[in-house]
Amino acid sequence: MKEITSVHNPQVQFLRDLQKAKNRRAAGVFLAESVKMVREALSLSLCRTLVIDAKRTADYADLIDMAQARGCEVLLVTAAIMQAISEQKTPQGVCCTVAIAQQPEELTARLIVAMDGVQDPGNVGTILRTVDAAGFDGALLSGACADLYSAKTLRATMGSVFRVPVRRVDDLPQELEKLRAQGYAVVATELGGADFYANCPHEKAVLVIGSEGSGVSQAVRDVATHHLALPMRGGAESLNAAVAAGIMIYEMAR
Repeated sequence: MKEITSVHNPQVQFLRDLQKAKNRRAAGVFLAESVKMVREALSLSLCRTLVIDAKRTADYADLIDMAQARGCEVLLVTAAIMQAISEQKTPQGVCCTVAIAQQPEELTARLIVAMDGVQDPGNVGTILRTVDAAGFDGALLSGACADLYSAKTLRATMGSVFRVPVRRVDDLPQELEKLRAQGYAVVATELGGADFYANCPHEKAVLVIGSEGSGVSQAVRDVATHHLALPMRGGAESLNAAVAAGIMIYEMAR
């Protein structure tokens, strides 16, 4: 174990830099901050460096043991350093760096979710968590979606980021066109669409969730084989993107 007491230490600066997406991409790692995320990263042997508040070593002795058993570097730092590298208002006193997984060149599975410009990190993370829970096989993210490895997105995934294959693409319509050519149904969710429950496919399908403000883009709608909407029987005109996604994901997986 190595103890660091200065916020100006180069390793501390490296960890602070991971708060920015461009630095995460350049380094090929992201920072996992919750105890649950750290424990999962360690159990899957994905952790590179474990960082612990030096005054809380007793609280996280099991995590330190796991890290050392797996050959991970362990850093003991001050509370001030933990606050500096964390994006949480009240850090839990533990975090770790995790290598960004190499994304698959393509997704070929039974059920896939595609996010078309979903910009809220909480929605992206929650949808990914739902994909994991319902047994969907992967997720496509357009370039306009929130960064998968930001602190808010990671927190919302609750560890599902480690289990769900994710492919981020610059041209989502083109990617969906390829899947359609392979026999996939492409479901665009949009206001005014046909009844989702009566028409949704349950096999070899891609469910597209649009952005919070403008929904599914026209280019994606042009590719879609299905144009569906959840019935709105009350006064609300729409649902939160993650809530709507959850209902539809589970119906398709049923």
